[in-house]
Amino acid sequence: ALLVLPLSATPPRRTARPAPTQPTAGRAVPVIAPARRAGSGEVSVRPVMMGRMTQVYLEAGAKKVFACAVDWPGWCRAAKGEEAALAALRAYAPRYRVIAERAGLAFDPGAPEVVERVPGNATTDFGAPAVPAAADRVPVDPAVAERELALLRAAWEVFDEGAAATPAELRKGPRGGGRDRDRMIAHVVESERGYARQVGVRHRPFAFDDREARDALRADLLRALAPPWDGAPPTPRGWPHRYAVRRLAWHVIDHLWEMEDRRT
Repeated sequence: ALLVLPLSATPPRRTARPAPTQPTAGRAVPVIAPARRAGSGEVSVRPVMMGRMTQVYLEAGAKKVFACAVDWPGWCRAAKGEEAALAALRAYAPRYRVIAERAGLAFDPGAPEVVERVPGNATTDFGAPAVPAAADRVPVDPAVAERELALLRAAWEVFDEGAAATPAELRKGPRGGGRDRDRMIAHVVESERGYARQVGVRHRPFAFDDREARDALRADLLRALAPPWDGAPPTPRGWPHRYAVRRLAWHVIDHLWEMEDRRT
């Protein structure tokens, strides 16, 4: 039976039976069933195997390092060095918990364990994670894929709620810059339209407040990203499915947190 909690509640700790595993790229991964919404304002919370919650890969450019959780798309922070990036990742765990619980997943990570280092590029130094990890290039169990798609849907949902609670004018950055709310929403949506081409989805430009067009884009994205995930890009020179979900989730969550931090 599923434990149903309000969104604002903290899920109690409980001992779960070991999850079944299936071999993937020479190692076993937990098979985690996707969560189901239990009703308005509530989500069904499933415990998750703790052994993989803290696996992290580092993407290092010349100026910035990203620390990204392998199994939690969007939980990814950058700083000027490895230790600082890992510290930033840990510091943002309480904020990522909002996304995880919205997706119906318990979230209680421990210390990060670095399992891979990948060389970054100019996009890394510009401020975006740009290089797929090894975990993005191997087959992924369909249940794990559905779980990560649930996290992407949760990120979209929480972003919309955050935007609705944000004033049109945001506090400027330390140098007087930064997008206001509507320009930030437009940037997120237009970036998603660009990202979509990496998985074979093409839509014409549309106004940022055209919810029908935006929802149609996201529906096509979810169809294109549906399992199976075999580790290969769905289009030539495109992104592997898992990396596409990771990049989409990171971008919307990063701007959600920026919007929250800059509310006047």
